[in-house]
Amino acid sequence: MNTTVTIIGAGLGGLTLARVLHVHGIRATIYEAEASATVRAQGGMLDIHEHNGQLALKAAGLFDKFIEIIHPGGQQGRALDKEGNVLLDDPDDGTGGRPEVPRGELRRILLESLPADTVQWGHKLIVATPLGGGRHVLTFADGSTVTTELLVGADGAWSKVRPLLSEAKPAYAGITYIETYLYDSDTSHKASAEAVGGGALFAMAPGKGIMAHREPNGVLHTYVALKKPEDWIASTDFSDPMAAVACVAKEFGGWAPELTALITDGETNPVSRPIYALPVEHRWTRVPGVTLLGDAAHLMAPSGEGANLAMYDGAELAKAIAANAEDVEAALLAYETDLFPRSAFEAAEANRMQEVLFGDNSPQSLLDFFSESQPVK
Repeated sequence: MNTTVTIIGAGLGGLTLARVLHVHGIRATIYEAEASATVRAQGGMLDIHEHNGQLALKAAGLFDKFIEIIHPGGQQGRALDKEGNVLLDDPDDGTGGRPEVPRGELRRILLESLPADTVQWGHKLIVATPLGGGRHVLTFADGSTVTTELLVGADGAWSKVRPLLSEAKPAYAGITYIETYLYDSDTSHKASAEAVGGGALFAMAPGKGIMAHREPNGVLHTYVALKKPEDWIASTDFSDPMAAVACVAKEFGGWAPELTALITDGETNPVSRPIYALPVEHRWTRVPGVTLLGDAAHLMAPSGEGANLAMYDGAELAKAIAANAEDVEAALLAYETDLFPRSAFEAAEANRMQEVLFGDNSPQSLLDFFSESQPVK
């Protein structure tokens, strides 16, 4: 194939696409807004699933390296009520099919698998303009431009490539997560560390919840969830960390102190992360020379599938391109034909998960979900 694939975004999806293309001998260049691979932290733990994320890593020839970065015990899960009583405790026996890895480590092995010049750092895309014939010109923040033959938007929720294909814009999903961290938890935050256990903690109630995950080296990574209107979040001043923490903690009055300490004892400033989503049935009419993957294509509420889907999208797109090396449009059509129903199904499931977590019957709805889909062994 003589066509160079231009990818916007060096997240897990874009990197997987580039890697699987490289396995098939196809050239790709990634343009990434960030200045380097280490300019910011890469988030917390990811559970990588057998039916999508792991398949993508196998297609990338990186499954063995993936096995090396698994966090032992990370598949453990427990549910507590707001008084701190354990409602469910699911030990990790290593057979769950969803091993946990640090996102940053997963990104690292993908980056290291690519030729050194694959990622062009410090290229923030401002606009993509059609030239006709499937070609586009990209204009970056530094004033430089690039003309593409095949353009893939792997640039996340606020994709600059998406407008070439779709008028859809992400809408607030009605819930916001507030992110905090505790460090050296087994020594400095023993009660909270014991509450979280060895893997994931879910302490849920209607319209709210405290979710945390144990990461390597005794780190507790917390997402506090509040089902609030967008203007409530906007009115909370996160530039004043103490005031923001107090405001959030007030929503959990009467909860067990080992749970609320995950908010009040946070050792990083709280970060507000409003959740946005695209329509469940988001799709577009085929446009020559361009497509999307990951959140750019199917942004949805957190459900444990986002990173897995992005990687799977990348692998499937690469395989379609390799199988149709002389007919790019046939490759994109084949990819999108499978992408749309897959995305719609997972987006609907993500919405259902929000009801499981935060609906009127929580936490019983969460216990029922675990009982149905992940029975305790």
